[in-house]
Amino acid sequence: MTPSPKATVTAPFPSADDVLGKPLDGWRLKVYTVIFEADTVAGRRFDVMLILAILVSVGVVMADSVQSLSGRYDPWFSGLEWLFTIFFTLEYIARLVCVRRPLRYATSFFGVIDLLAVLPTYLALFVPELYALIDVRVLRLLRVFRVFKLAAYVTEYQSLAMALAASRRKILVFLSAVLMLVLIFGTVMYVVEGPGNGFTSIPTSVYWAISTLTTVGFGDLVPKTDFGRLIASFMMLMGWGTLAVPTGIVTAEIAAQRLGRKPDLPTTRSCHECLSEGHMASAEFCFQCGAKLPAYQHEEMAAKG
Repeated sequence: MTPSPKATVTAPFPSADDVLGKPLDGWRLKVYTVIFEADTVAGRRFDVMLILAILVSVGVVMADSVQSLSGRYDPWFSGLEWLFTIFFTLEYIARLVCVRRPLRYATSFFGVIDLLAVLPTYLALFVPELYALIDVRVLRLLRVFRVFKLAAYVTEYQSLAMALAASRRKILVFLSAVLMLVLIFGTVMYVVEGPGNGFTSIPTSVYWAISTLTTVGFGDLVPKTDFGRLIASFMMLMGWGTLAVPTGIVTAEIAAQRLGRKPDLPTTRSCHECLSEGHMASAEFCFQCGAKLPAYQHEEMAAKG
């Protein structure tokens, strides 16, 4: 007798590998497009609503810090804050559910900011002083570059980020030289002025050197001797040129990038694998991780908005 083939058993619920390891499709793809991209009417409306909620929630926290308003409208402020917190919590969960790699998103820059936007309210139940940290959610307004999708702003944002990245070694060398200068001048001032004039230690003298070289000049610590004033004058004049160096480094990198800029403009199109944004409409692969990009989804705002 020929044995019958084994029946295929279908699990009632997909495994974690099936859900998180396969390409986005169905409702997850729809939610992803709305939440992470702003080239569709739904995505644009969602991001505008999100930014308005962030602005209002920050305004509520600021108003609640005013004692005259807090005592009068405290129940309203508390209710609104919990309403916003629940909304941001559900939005954060939706972002984790609709991406392929939730942990990668959770540890990304925007993922950490989104988490910090909801944590203070819950932590304030145990440590009330942490309530003021709710204002950290204002950092989420960085998404405004995606919402209005002004190509010029997106391009300039990417240009500045690339210029800073390309200049990091030069700036690091420059900061190292500045640190050596303030250490040397701080030590000299400690020897010249001494504890009797307020320069009680080398670290204190280095603090004075930093505030002087950066032209801040708090005035809490000043030289009393003529030689000390001469050194301070030299450091003040040197501070003008010192502050211009990092600006020149970054400006040179931006100018060099402008000479080689491509005419094609980036969009809010994002990679499903690494969540990097700013891909060109004609791109087929992610410029960050090399993954195959999904088809570009775009809707004319004027026609349907």
